[in-house]
Amino acid sequence: MKPPVVPGNFYAAGLNYRAHIEWANRAHGGNYKVPERADIGYRSNNALIGSGENIVIPRDSPTGQVEFEGELVAVIGRQAKNVSEADALGYVAGYTLGNDISERSWQRSDRTLWRAKNCDTFKPMGPRIVPLADPMHQVIEVRVNGRTVSSYNTSAMIFSVAHFIARMSRYLTLYPNDVIWFGCDGPTEPALKPGDLVEVVNETIGVLANRVVAE
Repeated sequence: MKPPVVPGNFYAAGLNYRAHIEWANRAHGGNYKVPERADIGYRSNNALIGSGENIVIPRDSPTGQVEFEGELVAVIGRQAKNVSEADALGYVAGYTLGNDISERSWQRSDRTLWRAKNCDTFKPMGPRIVPLADPMHQVIEVRVNGRTVSSYNTSAMIFSVAHFIARMSRYLTLYPNDVIWFGCDGPTEPALKPGDLVEVVNETIGVLANRVVAE
């Protein structure tokens, strides 16, 4: 299955949940702080795959493992520039799921995230785009080999979907089919290894399922 949309621009919010920041500091020796404002990063379309396609760990990965980050994704439906937070959700066509796969050793060693986040196959997205009555009250669950390893509610976002869209549109124009990924909460363990099946689940959107393989 192909991704439900190929975006013109691919945006990703980092550090948008407090519990994930606290876990990252403990687990990886980081010194991340709760952000004072909503900041956005970029990802590459080359990394996109759909549900059912394989996540491929590059042969020279130092650990041979990667970590999952199950996320809510907004798909922009109409051009947005200088929109208010009150109106922002009206510019969304619908929502889907993303798995922001990360190779943590590269994330620590490289100056940018070009390998750690953007290797081919590192951005599963899908399975479909659906409307949501309230994107800020959605349960996102991650399962590895059928076992639930992460479950959180999007109500815990530091900065809301509407806030991100309004703030972003102040400085850049959002276009139809642009996507915004909103980060994940809590731990992203256990690390994924070849043979694992990882699923990101929401009761309305469905199941984004991908098998992990070695290159």
